[in-house]
Amino acid sequence: MIDDILDEDANEAMLRNAIAPEFTKKAEAEKKWPKITDCDRLNAAFAALDKRGVLCLHNSGFEMSDGHTEAFEVLSERPKDRYFGYCFYHGQDVESAMAGQGLMLAFNHVNSDVPDKLNVGLALKEELERDGFTLEWDGTSDQRINIPKLPRR
Repeated sequence: MIDDILDEDANEAMLRNAIAPEFTKKAEAEKKWPKITDCDRLNAAFAALDKRGVLCLHNSGFEMSDGHTEAFEVLSERPKDRYFGYCFYHGQDVESAMAGQGLMLAFNHVNSDVPDKLNVGLALKEELERDGFTLEWDGTSDQRINIPKLPRR
């Protein structure tokens, strides 16, 4: 990522030297993490959803419209009948999760039909709860699903 953000006149060596100790701290902190992290559980839920016909995208753009756009781009590259729905979280959702507000997941049906959209949400709920997540969701297609209790890492 450093290569992507460096300005022409930036001191790359200084930046890399400043970042190296942070990676060392992270590696030490990881030793205290549980064997299976929340990210592992989310990946497992997303993999199960993929098998059920729900495309799941991690960190998809910065805002809601980006996530929907990216989902439709990916869907257009896959077999037409492979997925009936999709879900994602975006950059602002990651920022909120890091601030301790939980991770919000957006979902939709590939044809945006409300009854079918609810089925996507129900599949998402089932798989997330199967992987041990506690959720906040009113059970409608109007509200995104929140995973409120994620560690602040």
